[in-house]
Amino acid sequence: MQSAGSPSEGSMPMCETLVDLQLTLQEREDNKTVNEKNKAHFYVYCGSSCHGMKAGKLRVRCGHCKSGAVTVARDPCCWEDVLTPDRVEGHCESTQCNGQLRFCQFYFRCADHISQGEEDEAVALYLIKNNIKEVPCLACTDVSNTVLVFPCSEGHVTCLDCFRQYCSSRLRERRFHSDKNLGYTLPCPAGCDNSFIEETHHFRLLSEEEYAQYQRFGAEEFVLQAGGVLCPQPGCGMGILVDGGCTKVACVNGCGFVFCKNCLQGYHIGECQDVEIGATALEQPSYSVDPGRAAQARWDEASKVAIKVTTKPCPKCRTPTERDGGCMHMICTRPQCGFHWCWVCQTPWSRDCMGSHWFG
Repeated sequence: MQSAGSPSEGSMPMCETLVDLQLTLQEREDNKTVNEKNKAHFYVYCGSSCHGMKAGKLRVRCGHCKSGAVTVARDPCCWEDVLTPDRVEGHCESTQCNGQLRFCQFYFRCADHISQGEEDEAVALYLIKNNIKEVPCLACTDVSNTVLVFPCSEGHVTCLDCFRQYCSSRLRERRFHSDKNLGYTLPCPAGCDNSFIEETHHFRLLSEEEYAQYQRFGAEEFVLQAGGVLCPQPGCGMGILVDGGCTKVACVNGCGFVFCKNCLQGYHIGECQDVEIGATALEQPSYSVDPGRAAQARWDEASKVAIKVTTKPCPKCRTPTERDGGCMHMICTRPQCGFHWCWVCQTPWSRDCMGSHWFG
């Protein structure tokens, strides 16, 4: 049996979105001590006050009038439901909407500071998850409490320390990819196709100095892809767009250096002279991933092997229940029961469940 959220239960107000405990069925049966790594969070980047990665609170408002007096008509089942506009509807009870059915707008706030008003929002770091599946890092093989799951089909997992090291090494080597739609970004280090990180706020995990360098390099790559050049004078690097056919370039708004567009040496008359270029860090990448480790660091595979989630009993009547998709809000289909419960917690469905792991 499988059940999704009903309009009556799924439409509860989202005024509470705190932390909940994600335990496996076996852990609950064994009465094991709950520790910090089993707490389930949404993670966000707080740029207004904390300037770092923090636990987040999921909130919802009317997409039309922006009022928080809205009840959702169905549960969000995935990150797309939260991040993509016009996917989930709800009844708005504001004076302007007067109970009309409107599209809902989900957003996040930082859980570490008191709200500073309606504009105090945080960016969802949806690739960062609590490692309840205890998947080892593809680089160091350690099992960390909080991990980043790359958006590849394999779902490769890395701890946050190794993710920072991966970003730092690729930044030093200038091996980020400049994508016209996604910006300056990186793929899964295991070489998976279609694995670029789309939300570049994940790179806020770098230090402030490194992130400033990341922004500068991204701007420079934009100039280069637009047909421009960078001033070769040490300490400058000003991006300059050059008219086609022109070889004489002056760094007007920078250091004032005048150079040749083709060889990047001081401007000269006649053909460019060959310049010997030494070996660079690009020839010797400092961050590599062992294929054997990567095979063990897969998020979805851990679901199949480490945690058996095919069936769970209804907490009230113990009827076996199968979940093959959708959200975590379950309704027992046994006519005499009809109990609303959380697939993760195996307790009555609550507002805390809505905030912490509504859709996984």
